[in-house]
Amino acid sequence: MISLPPNTELMADAEATAHAAAEHLLAMAESAEGEPIAICLSGGSTPKRLYKLLASPGFVERVPWARIHWFFGDDRVVPWDDALSNVRMVREAFGHAAPVPATHLYFIPSDHGAEAGARAYEKTLRDFYGAGELDLERPLFDLVLLGLGSDGHTASLFPGKPALSERTAWVAPVPEAGLEPFVPRITLTFPALASSRSVLFLVNGASKREPLQRLADGEDLPARHVESAGRVTWYVDRDAAAA
Repeated sequence: MISLPPNTELMADAEATAHAAAEHLLAMAESAEGEPIAICLSGGSTPKRLYKLLASPGFVERVPWARIHWFFGDDRVVPWDDALSNVRMVREAFGHAAPVPATHLYFIPSDHGAEAGARAYEKTLRDFYGAGELDLERPLFDLVLLGLGSDGHTASLFPGKPALSERTAWVAPVPEAGLEPFVPRITLTFPALASSRSVLFLVNGASKREPLQRLADGEDLPARHVESAGRVTWYVDRDAAAA
């Protein structure tokens, strides 16, 4: 088995990862003791399994939907009904079973290009947060969900791209993606992701062995730079860990 990041919990498979992530989210929500909750969603097949699970019998009635505000860590600059859109993926995963208040799902604007969309989404985040500067003592998000790309990217923070060095803006345009599909994207920046009470990486499948190994070897990949005001936890299945 390869060396895994600190705070890694090894899962049997993708289904076990989704169940563990759902329980993690529910425990976090319970600890909020009736307060509003802000969760930053990730794209990809593994999170989609989690979102479907949250909307399924046995979980849907346990989620405090009225208190949760759902945001996006990144998205492709395509129409919201496009197959490549994280908005469409989340909508389909939640389906009609999840009683998400219409005002609690904060989509990244995609109809006027990456630059305009990034500016608009940053305003959305600042309005929700109620301030123009992030306070280390008052995180923007309660939970950030992230994945790991085959090149070590997370959200849409790709190796070698300018968004990696952004330290002022909360949201950045990504005119050229580092992997297929090569469409422009909009992503939260490292400072925005770090303004969180906890971060949870969901990593499944044999295709993730290589980036995990590269992280273990000390390579300077984007995922290495994710921080949190609280704990950064990794749920990794046995296929990804080569166990």
